[in-house]
Amino acid sequence: MAPPERALIFDLDGTLVDSNDAHAAAWAEALRDFQIDREVDFIVPLVGLGPDKLLPRMAGVAPDSDLGRRIWERRRELFRTVYFDHVVPFPGVRELFERLRGDGVLLAVASATRRDDLEALLEVANVRDLVDRRAALEDIAWPRLDVLDAAFSRLGTEGPSTLMVGDSPFDIEAAHEVGIGTIAFRTGGWEDRDLEEALAIYDGPRAMLAAYDAHEWDWPAPRTPRPGAGLPAASSLR
Repeated sequence: MAPPERALIFDLDGTLVDSNDAHAAAWAEALRDFQIDREVDFIVPLVGLGPDKLLPRMAGVAPDSDLGRRIWERRRELFRTVYFDHVVPFPGVRELFERLRGDGVLLAVASATRRDDLEALLEVANVRDLVDRRAALEDIAWPRLDVLDAAFSRLGTEGPSTLMVGDSPFDIEAAHEVGIGTIAFRTGGWEDRDLEEALAIYDGPRAMLAAYDAHEWDWPAPRTPRPGAGLPAASSLR
């Protein structure tokens, strides 16, 4: 029997592109337009939350309410017209993707943003041509906006041969919920203790590539991760 295809599902914001501060600034300005005052520093740690959780945590507003939709659209307008030009890729993104694709690894990107925004950010990251599958806001539905699950389903791979790569504890939690392990980057500004349930923690794409080329990690043995299951802390996959 042929071995299962290996796959990596990458988060986008804060993982492939340095955009968390830009998103937070756009959110803060959009909220001010609706007389809701929130500091950027308060919003930045919430950027990795899914759209069903972000507005309630940030402003106490239901995202599917009229106010929630208006805030969301205003934030999107501001991000694209004011803050988008400040977004840059993290070093080593394309080199990492090229190396993985050369080894036959399937590559997916999951982001709870609209598809055209996702494509624009993939252009910034310079990997649009290297991504096999995408999952965007249009691919998920209320009330459970699980974009990672959508990406995993589109890959058609098995849990033990698939890993998530993200920059926040929210990514790790989402990966646990769909039964896959996580590689975490420090690019989102979180401390290692916040990412300790990841299978490995790296400074970013370039460090992950160096570890991969040094054969310091590979896909783990079959397992079904669970929330709070105590995965190896800050370890390399050997």
